[in-house]
Amino acid sequence: MNSGSTIRKSTSEKSSSKHRIAFRTDIEGLRAIAVLLVVLGHAGVPFFTGGYVGVDVFFVISGFLITSLLLTELRNTGTLSVRRFYARRMVRLLPAAAAVMVATLVAAWLWLPATRYGAILMDAVSSAFYFVNYRLAVQGTDYLAADEAPSPLQHFWSLSVEEQFYLVWPLLLLAAALAWRGGRRLNPTMILVVLVGVTVVSLAASMAQTESSAPWAYFGIHTRAWELAIGAIVALAIHQAVLMPRRFADTAAWVGLTAIVVSGVAFTAQTAFPGWVALLPVLGTASVIYAGASRAGSAARLLSLPPMTGIGAVSYGWYLWHWPILLIGPAALGVDPNPGLNVMLSIASLAVAILSYHFLENPIRRKRWLAHRSRRGLGLGAALSAGVAVVVSLGFLVAPSTTGEGDAAEVAAEDVNRDGMEELLEEGTRIRDVPVNLTPSLDDINQDIPPVYGDECHADFDVVELNTDCVYGDPEGDRMMILFGDSHAAHWFPALDTLAKEHRWQLVNMTKSACAVPMVTTYTSVLGRNYDECIEWRNAAVDRIQKLEADMVVMPTSDGGEPADTDTPDEDWVDGFLETVEMVQSPDTELVHIADTPWFDEKVPDCLAMHLSDATECVQSPSKALVKPERRATTNRALQAEGVTVIDPMPWFCTDDGCPVIVENLLMFRDRHHISSTYAETLAPLLGEELGF
Repeated sequence: MNSGSTIRKSTSEKSSSKHRIAFRTDIEGLRAIAVLLVVLGHAGVPFFTGGYVGVDVFFVISGFLITSLLLTELRNTGTLSVRRFYARRMVRLLPAAAAVMVATLVAAWLWLPATRYGAILMDAVSSAFYFVNYRLAVQGTDYLAADEAPSPLQHFWSLSVEEQFYLVWPLLLLAAALAWRGGRRLNPTMILVVLVGVTVVSLAASMAQTESSAPWAYFGIHTRAWELAIGAIVALAIHQAVLMPRRFADTAAWVGLTAIVVSGVAFTAQTAFPGWVALLPVLGTASVIYAGASRAGSAARLLSLPPMTGIGAVSYGWYLWHWPILLIGPAALGVDPNPGLNVMLSIASLAVAILSYHFLENPIRRKRWLAHRSRRGLGLGAALSAGVAVVVSLGFLVAPSTTGEGDAAEVAAEDVNRDGMEELLEEGTRIRDVPVNLTPSLDDINQDIPPVYGDECHADFDVVELNTDCVYGDPEGDRMMILFGDSHAAHWFPALDTLAKEHRWQLVNMTKSACAVPMVTTYTSVLGRNYDECIEWRNAAVDRIQKLEADMVVMPTSDGGEPADTDTPDEDWVDGFLETVEMVQSPDTELVHIADTPWFDEKVPDCLAMHLSDATECVQSPSKALVKPERRATTNRALQAEGVTVIDPMPWFCTDDGCPVIVENLLMFRDRHHISSTYAETLAPLLGEELGF
């Protein structure tokens, strides 16, 4: 996201240059539009729900500017200096980027939960070497990471996309321009063929993958390359003097600006993006740039106003600084984020960007000793990337502590009963110092998951086939129990597996991430669409349950699901649950529903890491612990009326005084709403009593 809209030649090129690229103030103003959309969207300012399209505007601008520079060099010299190209980008981009990364790591160490620091360090490494977009794509499809707070370096994904594109584009352009040319004359037709090919293939991939896996579509170079290629096509047209008729230019520019703004205010988090809808901001941006080459009309004059060009000049720095300041600022100030505070922090980040522009970016970019020798620019880039890697290494060595200083006994087996648990929970609400022997520890909690995940017996989002090899407990047992549901079913697996082994039952696991028991269609933000894979998998699971005729089917499910495309979600949820019950019910099968467990305002390990000496700050109010209490109560009554055994586990988690997160030395939750496997196993005697074992 190179913030300048002028492309100048190095001193070594000027002597032989016949053509130079003029400074486009309208493009500088267009950069202002892009960064304002991004910042206002991230700040949560009303009406800018689609502010993320600002990144698409940046992509088109970048594709245009860089290709213009490359084409001019090709025309002037007959070739491209790939080394000089990469050196220029390193000198322009890396000083500010490295400064932001280092500052963010320091701020995260000071103010963010220590449990997040290792992941942020890895984000810094992947950002410094331009592959953070794929790290984010992987995380975006990982249900276990769904509750993770956004990384303060997440916004570097767009720079990774650009650099991955430019790792290949100069070489591809050189081949297209020179391999099929006659003499020293360029072949624009072949360049256009390559660009159109990239556009068609990448756009098709974007449309297909937006439907199948939104995170990969959003972060992938393969689904974003077409946006840069559109900018490159505009550059080629202008370079060949194929311009828009002047009488249409101003109208086209206004239509383009309108398309960008409409995208920014009409799109939402639920918009299937990028996909085909990204055509609106992308083609709008291309229209503004293309029209501006023909005529400086009223739209261009608006974009060329000093406030617009001023913001455009610092847009790169503002983009880099605003996100970590928005994410870490509230924690540093000790307050909760809100739109008003976010606006103030955004303004503060603009001030930081202005300082960065004048005292860091420009002084380095204008160093004559860097401009004269490409190897010096490359050396600077390598040094800065290596410097970030060194800082990350030091970060691992001096990572903030996640260990408390409290002293707690282990939970005694004789206390795991109705009266004993109530006393343990009461004491848990008063624990201040996190126990030094916390089990599992805050460092290990992410590994404290049911074995069904590692055994591929808990289906991930994209899985539609049922794994029929998932038999636990006593595989030779005479009686059979089936665990059926979503991740809130899976988190009861350790308790049920313990009971199944003790009482010689087979335990068949049928669980899938975010796939609720009720026969309803839900929307999943992970895939960015309705969860069709759940419907197919759930139907297969129900078919197998009918064939197995088990002695018991246990059906816990999360209350966080939301039926899609309906005005009566609670009614549909209850009706869907009853439909499932009807399908799996048989005379010899006992049906059991374990009602949902507490939900917390923030990820429990993160909260404890921030309050190692006062764990009471993480205790949840019982009135806030249930996600949808009315639906929950209605569902339980409806199921009981159909003969389903309903178990309410809340007495194992909460008292009238609160819902603690620690009992004795046990950490009860691994995120906002999933029980730790260690605590689930501890509850086996209580669950067994309710199940009649």
